[in-house]
Amino acid sequence: MAINLAESNLEAISQTIAILEKQDSPDEKKLKKLREERDIILKDLNLK
Repeated sequence: MAINLAESNLEAISQTIAILEKQDSPDEKKLKKLREERDIILKDLNLK
């Protein structure tokens, strides 16, 4: 994955997580999957 694409995906996922966390009753399954995907991208970018 190109770095710019990975960074764009990381930003989009992070924003989505933030929006979901602000909801009254966020979908924990979606949040867990998004966090896992975010962690994969961070590892690919050597940021985690």
